[in-house]
Amino acid sequence: GAADFSPRQSTALLTSVGVGLLSLLGVAVGSYVLRKYRRTPVTLQDPNVKYFLRLLDKTTVGHNTKKFRFALPSANHILGLPVGKHVYLSARIDGNLVVRPYTPVTGDENKGYVDLVIKIYLKGVHPKFPEGGKMSQYLDSLKIGDVVEFRGPSGLLTYNGKGKFDIHPSKKSPAEPRVAKKLGMIAGGTGVCHPCVCPQCCWRLAWSW
Repeated sequence: GAADFSPRQSTALLTSVGVGLLSLLGVAVGSYVLRKYRRTPVTLQDPNVKYFLRLLDKTTVGHNTKKFRFALPSANHILGLPVGKHVYLSARIDGNLVVRPYTPVTGDENKGYVDLVIKIYLKGVHPKFPEGGKMSQYLDSLKIGDVVEFRGPSGLLTYNGKGKFDIHPSKKSPAEPRVAKKLGMIAGGTGVCHPCVCPQCCWRLAWSW
């Protein structure tokens, strides 16, 4: 027949079961959080450090525009670039250090790589700029497997979603929260290709200031 338990025994049994369930739940939650953290290592951990990323692919998207795909340190890495921030690419060109800002067209939902869409300014095309663009021509000359220096996140603005921003009045000042119901944007050059996107029906701005 069924075992008889005194009220004290029943309370002790229920307490033991409850503690056991809470322990199992804690282990499960901790394991999930740990696995999630381990699955998403961040590339840009220090804005003052240069990260060397390898060119994976070069795709022509227009007569003077190309998409450059760079590999992150592993297939599980994300870039770690908040919306509104940008990166700096640097290279030694003709003996001089050249640094240019770029905003990727991929976000942290993409693991293992980062894409840049860049207009190539060639020599002898525009009379006002006879030498063309130093960095864009340098990138165009790269071969698959070549390495480029990335640095970031950089910029004075971060978009947190739902119209909420963090804005630094200057580089040395702390961020100030701002809220906007409407936002006007000017997209020029290759910037017109990706001023905003809507993944999972949740607006995400992809520009920098």
